[in-house]
Amino acid sequence: MTRRSTLLLMFLAFALFYLLSLTFHGLWIPDETRYAQISQEMLLSGNWVSPHFMDIRYFEKPIAGYWMIAIGQAIFGDNLFGVRIASVFSTGLSVVLAYLIAQRLWKDPRKSFAAALLYMSFGLIAGQAGYANLDPQFTLWVNLSLVALWFAIDGTDPRQRILAWVLLGVACGIGFMTKGFLAWLLPALIALPYMLWQRRLGELLRYGPLAVLVAALVSLPWVWMIHGQEPDFWRFFFWHEHIRRFAAEDAQHTRPWWFYLPMLVVSSLPWAALLPSTLGQAWKQKRDPGIGFLLCWLVLPLAFFSLCRGKLPTYIMPCLLPLALLMGHTLVEQLNQARSRVIRINGLLNVGIALVALAALIYLQVTRPVYGHMEMFSLSLGYLVLMGWIITNALQALRPLTLWAAPALGIGLLVALLPAAMPAHIVASKMPDQFIAEHQQELSQTSRLLSNDLGAASALAWRLRRPQVDLYNTVGELKYGIAYPDSAPRAVGIDQVQQWMAEARKQGSVGVVMRVNNADEVHEVELLPLGGKRYERGNMTILIFPRIEP
Repeated sequence: MTRRSTLLLMFLAFALFYLLSLTFHGLWIPDETRYAQISQEMLLSGNWVSPHFMDIRYFEKPIAGYWMIAIGQAIFGDNLFGVRIASVFSTGLSVVLAYLIAQRLWKDPRKSFAAALLYMSFGLIAGQAGYANLDPQFTLWVNLSLVALWFAIDGTDPRQRILAWVLLGVACGIGFMTKGFLAWLLPALIALPYMLWQRRLGELLRYGPLAVLVAALVSLPWVWMIHGQEPDFWRFFFWHEHIRRFAAEDAQHTRPWWFYLPMLVVSSLPWAALLPSTLGQAWKQKRDPGIGFLLCWLVLPLAFFSLCRGKLPTYIMPCLLPLALLMGHTLVEQLNQARSRVIRINGLLNVGIALVALAALIYLQVTRPVYGHMEMFSLSLGYLVLMGWIITNALQALRPLTLWAAPALGIGLLVALLPAAMPAHIVASKMPDQFIAEHQQELSQTSRLLSNDLGAASALAWRLRRPQVDLYNTVGELKYGIAYPDSAPRAVGIDQVQQWMAEARKQGSVGVVMRVNNADEVHEVELLPLGGKRYERGNMTILIFPRIEP
């Protein structure tokens, strides 16, 4: 197979598994509905400076990530494809970066292809590619900054090196506007130790300020505009989203320091069995400048995130491109030497994982059915995903030197079909926009909207293109924004809801979306008026109350 046909095949596989499946399932709460609604609200309001979540100030992230999702909806419409295309686009560009830097490092098309294929088929990368959040975008900008750094370090032409430093600054500037100061910290965390190790600190001191200047020029216009509109933005964003999240005793998502060690293994599936040989060979070759750079890129951010108190699996996504490069390098060396043992073990390990999952699904379906009698199609998709995983990895185990890439097909099937294979109770609970869409016409005719769940409220706001959904006995992550005087009336307490309903129904009909999981939420429903239309699915309830005469 020629180099061109190989690249074309990889492009077609990416499009098939990551693009076509974007509309197969609803928006997951809380992330997808939140980012879809915030970005849609930018289009509706014309405010491209200050993020608002359901017309309430929301300062947990900067603006650029919302820009990309908003552009997707502006081009493709307020639909599932438009919301998710920014994540796919960002992941695709990161795959291209993996190919380009591998080609620069080794000038071996086979290693370049292997690195790009491994990266796009890592479980964490593939899973996030079709998920509307900011991590694929932030990962792209970090990847671009560090690829540019390597091109600047490795280049010999002065003009090209300067352009690489400028590109590094652009990536840091946009990354900063996507997720904050980490976009500046991570490249510095790698560049400084590496240049000290290579005894090239003077070069960093000469050209580094150029990248800093470019990053400042890229981000300063928005920095000043948001300060002008919302003077408290930087205080909240810096202390709450950086200092508190990473160092405070009450940090969100607290995990032990070793959390990312097993997570790195899980994230690299279906290639996890290649990790020991990859890391072992990389350590032996650490004196090679390129390998040393990739090790710094992998290890130093991983150590930094491990030391932070707040941890989420997606935080280590910027560490996975250097891992794919090192793994692709090691894999091709093994193929060149006809060493198939590790590759065969990888296939057998994945087959074993899938067999255990298949047995567990059959057992649960027999003893405590996960799928109802009307969900045989979804159950069949689940079996198809597992059988596809077993077959593709069995092919790798049987013919490791020729079919080594087969697991990528298995992960592609999983990403494309698994969301559509979710049981109905999970769809109802975690993707409420699908239930709302079925009653969209009736809900769109109401004059006021109310919900006791932020995920359902944002799904309702996005589906109806109406940000003003009042919040019934819930605040959550809108605690800061709801405290502003102009937003405080949007919070409706238990003791206020009956008066709120009476006043709202004088203005017109009222649509209510309720999550009913426990006794407290049952009580919330009981406080609502009797009558009206009622629709239920899983733990979600839609109520539509008619207008009453004043």
